[in-house]
Amino acid sequence: MTLEDIALQMTPGIGVKGAAHLLEVFGDARRIFAASHDELAGAARLRPEPLRAILQRKGFPAAERELLYCRRNGIRPIASTDPEYPPLLRDIPDPPHVIYLRGELRALHMRCLSVVGTRTATPYGETMCHALIERLAERVDELSIVSGLAFGIDAAAHRAALACRVPTVAVVANPLPGVTPTQHAGLARDILEQGGALLTELHSQTRQNGSLFLARNRIIAALSAGTLVVESPASGGSLFTAHCADGYNRTVMALPGRVTDRMSAGTNFLIRNQKAQMVLTADDIAEELMWHCDTPRRAPQKAAPDTQLTPDERGLLGCFRTDDPLSLETLGELSGLDPGELATLLVGLELSGAVRQLPGNRYMKLP
Repeated sequence: MTLEDIALQMTPGIGVKGAAHLLEVFGDARRIFAASHDELAGAARLRPEPLRAILQRKGFPAAERELLYCRRNGIRPIASTDPEYPPLLRDIPDPPHVIYLRGELRALHMRCLSVVGTRTATPYGETMCHALIERLAERVDELSIVSGLAFGIDAAAHRAALACRVPTVAVVANPLPGVTPTQHAGLARDILEQGGALLTELHSQTRQNGSLFLARNRIIAALSAGTLVVESPASGGSLFTAHCADGYNRTVMALPGRVTDRMSAGTNFLIRNQKAQMVLTADDIAEELMWHCDTPRRAPQKAAPDTQLTPDERGLLGCFRTDDPLSLETLGELSGLDPGELATLLVGLELSGAVRQLPGNRYMKLP
């Protein structure tokens, strides 16, 4: 990683594809900035404006500021010509020349699975997301879950990985060290504390705009051998991620849902049009990715919630007779508890990992 690498990213008129083209011609960023006018105009066929910007080293002042920013904030810039750059990301036609990382680099070099889906996830989607990742964590060594830290399925995938002690990588559409959405700052801290990573292609001087999320999605698709779409409406960012993964010759998988469910319209479309392989279990995912293990991985060490519960907590847990979430009012009616007792027992069940709170004061029993 050199100052020239960041300067290339900062040079006016040189975008992602322009940088990839120059690197293909010259090999690395230092050679690009050492090239003559004739070499840039001839071998690289650069237009006059970006050619002058390179010769005048216009990106260097901003690059120097960026390096200082990274050092102050514990951010590691990695260039596509560095050996530690994720090899699957390097292989795509439009890789970011510099990525910015917080956390463990190792999480990018494991068996990565990208898990994406709608921001308005249903209880079915969240439950299946957790169950699939939990079973995959039991079977597959060196597993890492990649997603985008968004609301809904993204957050569910990260939390499932954390619950199973599996590293997880959050690819964000903003400069580090902050995260978007800001409501997931706590989740981001948990990701870092448990050996995961936060990743972006955006430097601190990036001007934010709405198109950055789609660009981010291509990185989610590129980092992994396969992309799993858990839930998606008929259009949205998850389908774009699946489209990118397909274009990069990665395995695309989708979880089917009821034909009447709006949040399964996108996944059912992918399956029907043979754009994705239908998966029903974690074993299906492992088989699609050819992640065959000679012996099953030992299940993550998690205490069985029921053995830790008090008699009152077990009684309340018995009110959850199905996987459907229950409101506070319904739980009060079924249990006969007053609001204070009910709230205390629910906190205990959450801490033990037996239930999860959902938006709207609803609670769901975890598998």
